[in-house]
Amino acid sequence: MKSPDFIRTTRSKTIPAPQVTLSAPPGVRRWMVRLPFYYGWVNVVCAAFAMLATLPGRTQGLGLITEPLLADLQLDRTTYAQINLWATLLGSLACLPVGRWVDRYGSRRVLALVIAGLGLTVWGMSGVQTVAVLAILVMLTRALGQSALSVVSISLVGKWFRRRISLAMGVYAVLVGFLFATAFGLVGYAVREQGWRTAWWEISLVLLVGLLPLFWLLVRSTPEEVGLAPDRREERADDQADAQGLSLGDSLRTPAFWIFALATSFYGLAVSGIGLFNEAILLELGFDTETYHATLVVGALVGLLSQFAAGWIGAVWSLRRLMSLAMGLYAAALVWLPFVTSYGEVMTNAVLMGAAGGMVTVVFFAIWAEYFGRLHLGRIQGAAQMLTVLASAIGPLLFAECEARTGSYAPIFFTLAPIVLALGAAAWFAVVPGSSTDEFPETV
Repeated sequence: MKSPDFIRTTRSKTIPAPQVTLSAPPGVRRWMVRLPFYYGWVNVVCAAFAMLATLPGRTQGLGLITEPLLADLQLDRTTYAQINLWATLLGSLACLPVGRWVDRYGSRRVLALVIAGLGLTVWGMSGVQTVAVLAILVMLTRALGQSALSVVSISLVGKWFRRRISLAMGVYAVLVGFLFATAFGLVGYAVREQGWRTAWWEISLVLLVGLLPLFWLLVRSTPEEVGLAPDRREERADDQADAQGLSLGDSLRTPAFWIFALATSFYGLAVSGIGLFNEAILLELGFDTETYHATLVVGALVGLLSQFAAGWIGAVWSLRRLMSLAMGLYAAALVWLPFVTSYGEVMTNAVLMGAAGGMVTVVFFAIWAEYFGRLHLGRIQGAAQMLTVLASAIGPLLFAECEARTGSYAPIFFTLAPIVLALGAAAWFAVVPGSSTDEFPETV
């Protein structure tokens, strides 16, 4: 049995394990144990609402107020696009320190801090009057919402599950999809009926008065914190090892980290470019706006179904092979898209992209905890999240540059498809960290 004082992180060295209190406050632990379900599922729901709270800092969320904001501040599109680009790039840097804080101070404290900061930022943005202040606030919404809060949300689920991480992430991904679909409708209605400033002010109230106290009341950083074991509602035995895992440095030295980080980043790069110019892409192929809207609906529905299925499949099948399947489907959809000629082919292509997207989402959520452990999950998740944010910021630029230089979007599809396919093949053969020894992870 491993020493309770030290855990192995590499073949050559050990580091002290964190001193986790074995006995949580008796009242708290007892009622959590008596629950008919594992308390980690409460954290899954909270994590899904935390991901929903990233909406003001996401492209889709900002897109809901772009037109009235530009008209209100008399701001041209080019300037706003430049503000958005730099805000996204600078905001992505928040992923790294936030991941470290999650590992050091716990998800609960960091979540409360980030939600409070984001709420105040959105409140300030609702009253912005100058372009300079707008640029600072957009950067803060990107940093606190798209980057920091995403890391905290995903890490929160990863800290509570080990063997059932794929199933937990599948449920989490489906919840996030439904919550975002609902929020887009509600926020869009509020913007149309009340104006963007009132809508943003109302969102700040939801963050500060609604979610902040709710998260502080319900969220617990780890199962060990309340005397539970990962995946189980029974009390944690005293001889069980604490959270284990590779350090960020050790993780960065594994091919597996870069294979999965680059795979999800290139997927995000393609999705962001297609998402921003999808209507123009389909117009180039001879399809109208109604077809574009139909692909959005089909892709979203298939994506939700795929996320649910991927959560179940990931629990019984290898995540690396699931990623290979997803990347293969996406590569096929990319190379096929410039040749679609009928409505049925467009919808079939949307199904392929939606199915692949659902699988990639679940793998991205689950892979870091399953392959690299829970001990330094925040740092590792933060590094991977930063890469995906950077890729998502670059994607639209590459698509726009391709169309400007060639007069068509087709070349970017033919360029990305082999890269996506190669990363999918690499994922199939990726070596699981520690799989050749008895060190972490315990089960993969």
